[in-house]
Amino acid sequence: MARRQQTGLGNRILTALTLALARAVMALLRALGPDRAADLGGFLARQIGPRLKNHKTALHNLRTTFPDMDEAEVARIALAAWDNLGRTSLEYPHLRQLVDYDYYDPRPDRRVEVSGIDQFMALRDDGKPGVIFSAHLANWELTAIAAARYGLDVTAIYRPPNHPVARRLGEEIRRETMGGLEASRPGAAFALRKVLEAGGHLGMLIDQHFSRGVPVPFFGRTAVANPLLAVLARQFDCPVHGARAIRLPGHRFHLELTPPLDLPRDPDGRINVAGATAAMTAVVESWVREYPEQWLWMHRRWRTPTADARSRESARPAD
Repeated sequence: MARRQQTGLGNRILTALTLALARAVMALLRALGPDRAADLGGFLARQIGPRLKNHKTALHNLRTTFPDMDEAEVARIALAAWDNLGRTSLEYPHLRQLVDYDYYDPRPDRRVEVSGIDQFMALRDDGKPGVIFSAHLANWELTAIAAARYGLDVTAIYRPPNHPVARRLGEEIRRETMGGLEASRPGAAFALRKVLEAGGHLGMLIDQHFSRGVPVPFFGRTAVANPLLAVLARQFDCPVHGARAIRLPGHRFHLELTPPLDLPRDPDGRINVAGATAAMTAVVESWVREYPEQWLWMHRRWRTPTADARSRESARPAD
């Protein structure tokens, strides 16, 4: 018992020290400013990323997805994807500064430009629930920040990091800049339904492997996707929009909200879950094709779910 108490105390002290160090690094990054922090993140990721085993995954994914692409272009896109990931990581302390778009004063010198803003305003003001899907493109946090900045009530569904320090810092930053947050956890589905019942909106990244999901075509191959948003859209018969960020030259971004998707329906008129999930995934594919260097190619997106994987994920809520 005493040894367990000592171990628990030691873990708490280590976590506290790690958190203090992480906050000091965040303060340093804030002092650098958003542009220099992003440049530093891109530089570090370009040096470190190709030395990691995930780089082999990125190269394999690119070669398989684009079999006619020459090796020089494969290498360029993979390295650029690391650059984007590094920039996104070190932009976290500056998320509040990055979204400076003003609907009433959309000057061309602003850091962020937005298309589909009328869709955004309609979604905000129609008094109905809605669902928004996105993907790990450019700095994917920015669309949720823009929504919160302009009063669109969106609860972001996210998977918290396993490390307690990363989890706490991530939640602190998100709560400062975004609307509601709902971590994937047992019972989360009930909380998400309450959001929609109250006329709110849900947002979720849908471009990662989910073992309990439904098979969908993605770049001509079968991937497994999370059907949660389609299930909720079917239950509430609410509109489904796509939102994405695009990284532009000069440390700028373009944010986009699509019109509501015309989703496939069953003979009884209800949204078809598998078809709707595939339709959302098709939009994500079109986004990745347009800016392949801004997507997470190092993620093992095309995986065949195994019985063990399904068993492990059966205890987790959809996220």
